[in-house]
Amino acid sequence: MTQLSFGEMVRTLRSEKGMTQLDLARKMGVTDKAVSKWERGLSIPDVGSLPKLAEELGISVDDLLQAKNAAQEAATESGVARKKAQALIELVLKAVALAMGVGVVALTIMDAVDPRSALCLLGVGVACLALVQLMHSGDKDER
Repeated sequence: MTQLSFGEMVRTLRSEKGMTQLDLARKMGVTDKAVSKWERGLSIPDVGSLPKLAEELGISVDDLLQAKNAAQEAATESGVARKKAQALIELVLKAVALAMGVGVVALTIMDAVDPRSALCLLGVGVACLALVQLMHSGDKDER
């Protein structure tokens, strides 16, 4: 069973109590637009309002706070996707660098490449490795 987001939990419990957003808003001393934003995950009530909200919804503050924060969940998923993409890019860059090195060695052994072309191929490989290093230095800056 998936855990509800904070907004989904508020909406579900409010509906179960037979309250409209306006009913809950009046009890909480906020606007119905504020309740709508809570339920859509666009904002959350301030910490001081949580005990009152929990009481109105018939739930403990602890249970209310167990709901997943949609923004945190999205940020986590985005971070995981970014890390996977970065790892794939790094792998491709390293593979290109390796291919350039192996290609130059093989072509040199076969005497099928002139020195100028070999240097160009090696330059591409070195540039790929430099990009990998730049990606890693960017990681250190973010920490």
